[in-house]
Amino acid sequence: MGDDLDLEALEMSVRSSMHQVGAVMLEEMINGLLPEESSSGSQRECGEEYLFWGNREKRLWTVLGEIVVRRNYYYHARKGTGIFPKDRALGIEGTLFSPGVRRMMARTGASRPFALAAEDLQELAGLSLEAKEVERSCHSLGPQVETFLQSCPKEEYPRENVVAFRKIPLLYISMDGTGVPMVKKETEGRAGKGEEGWAKTREVKLGCVFTQSGLDSQGNPVRDENSTSYVGAIETAEKFSDRLYQEALRRGLWQARKVCVLGDGAVWIWNIADLQFPEAIKIVDLFHAQEHIWNVAKEIYPRDRRQWEPWARERIEELEQGDPEVVSQKILAMIPSVPQSKEMLEKEANYFERNRERMRYAQFRKQGLFVGSGVLEAGCRSVIGSRLKQSGMHWTVSGANAVIALRCCIESNRWEDFWEYCSSA
Repeated sequence: MGDDLDLEALEMSVRSSMHQVGAVMLEEMINGLLPEESSSGSQRECGEEYLFWGNREKRLWTVLGEIVVRRNYYYHARKGTGIFPKDRALGIEGTLFSPGVRRMMARTGASRPFALAAEDLQELAGLSLEAKEVERSCHSLGPQVETFLQSCPKEEYPRENVVAFRKIPLLYISMDGTGVPMVKKETEGRAGKGEEGWAKTREVKLGCVFTQSGLDSQGNPVRDENSTSYVGAIETAEKFSDRLYQEALRRGLWQARKVCVLGDGAVWIWNIADLQFPEAIKIVDLFHAQEHIWNVAKEIYPRDRRQWEPWARERIEELEQGDPEVVSQKILAMIPSVPQSKEMLEKEANYFERNRERMRYAQFRKQGLFVGSGVLEAGCRSVIGSRLKQSGMHWTVSGANAVIALRCCIESNRWEDFWEYCSSA
C-alpha cells in the first residue's frame, strides 16, 4: 500500500457501504421474512371492523438508512378512518423514524442543543436529520418516558410487613427548585424580576433519592455509588409531592432503616416532607443556612468586612454546634443597631427559629448523616442547568418537561429499562 492511504476516508466509505447493504437486508426482512397480515378479510380494533383496502408503502428512516416498508391498509367506511397493523407491530405508527433512530435522537437531543444533536447524528451515525426532527422526537418521547417513570407500583412492600424488608441502612430524599428561561407566553401574568415586572423563568422542581451504607476512614458519610435517581418537572408542589413520594417508594422507602430529607428553607419543601415523610429525619442544608448568616452580617455591617466577617463566623460556629436558637437571638439583638433593617433581621431570625429542629447539625453528624444537599445541587446543574439553561434558550412548559423527563431517565440509569418497557408495552 502507498504512503498516501487515507484510513479515515476508507473507514467512512466502508461504513457507508455496510449501511447500504444492511438497509437492503432490513427492508427484505421487514417486507418478506416478517409475516404480513392477510391480504384480504378484515381487522378488528376497539370492537370495530376495518376492511382490507389494499397495500401502501412508507419510507422509513432506520439506523442503517432509509428503507421502504410495505403495509396492508384497513379502512372503516362509516368512520372514514383507516389503520396499519404492521406500523403498530413495528413501533412506527405516526412516525417516519424507526425506534432505533428515535432512541438516538432522544439521547442526543436530551444531552445537546437540537442543532448540535443533529450534527452529532450525522457525524457518528451517518443520519442526515434536521434539528427540528430531533426536537419533535424528543417532545414526542418525553411524555412516553414520563408514563414509564410513573408506572412503578405504588406499594411494592406492604407497611405491615416492612420490618422484614428493612435492608437499606440510610435512604436520603432531597428536593429543590431552579428557574428555567421560558418563552413569553409561558410567563405572562406571573410576577417576577423582569424589566416589565413579569417573570422570565418558570421553576423546575427537582428531587433526588440516594442511599448511604457507611462512612469513610475519617468518619464522613459516603453516598453509595450509582445510587442516585432523579425526578422533576415544571409543576405544582402538590403534583411534585406525589411524584417524589412514588420515586421514594420505588427506591425502597419502606425497606430503609432510616430516612432523611434534605432541603433548603423553602416552605414548600418542608410541607412535602411533613406530608409524605413524617417520620423522616429532616435537615436544612448547612450551606444554605450559612448563606443566611452571611447575608445578615453584610446587612448589619455593610461597609466593614473586618466587622461582619468575624460576626458571621461566630454565628456559623454556633449553628454547627446545633444552636440555631442562639443564632436567632443574636440576630434579633442587632436590631437596635440597624433599626432600618428591622424587617429583614426579624425575617432571618424567624428562619432560624422556624427551622431549629432541622438544624441540629452536631447531632446529625454524630449519627453519620449528610448535612448538606450537595448531591441535589450538582443535580440541578447537571440534570437541568447544563441542558435547559444555556445562553439563548427559551422553552415552553411542555417542551421543557419532555427534555427533563428524558434527562431524569438517563441520569437515573433507567434508559435501557425504558426501551425494554416500550418493547413489551
